[in-house]
Amino acid sequence: MVKELLSRSVHETREYARQLAAGLQPGDVVCLSGNLGAGKTEFMRGIAQVFGCDDQLTSPSFSIFNIYRGRLNGQPVILQHFDLYRIETSLELEGLGFGEYINGDAVSVVEWGEKFIEEFPPETIKVHIDAAGEEERKIVIDS
Repeated sequence: MVKELLSRSVHETREYARQLAAGLQPGDVVCLSGNLGAGKTEFMRGIAQVFGCDDQLTSPSFSIFNIYRGRLNGQPVILQHFDLYRIETSLELEGLGFGEYINGDAVSVVEWGEKFIEEFPPETIKVHIDAAGEEERKIVIDS
């Protein structure tokens, strides 16, 4: 199912992310794509809020990925946040153990994952964010 949304603010972008996150389960993978500054990290902040780990959130641009401990429906959950912007090849990705991480029991959110979409499970939720004005964002969710 494809859903198209228009966000008019950072608050709305995070709200759409919270709505998506409310239905996520351990083992789910979300691929976030869009240009630099499109709002991928803001979307991730909304997801992290649902799991109660938004206070831990930092951009993984230099560390490639961060792992957060949160809760979902009162149960502990691990939220993995990847940023593949600096990864150039599938070999580099394999060296990180990416496949083992996203095929585990954690919820995984991957920025710039479209660079290696062939490495993702078929049931990956794809979220594409485009600037549609100075504050507005077009968000397309393909689940």
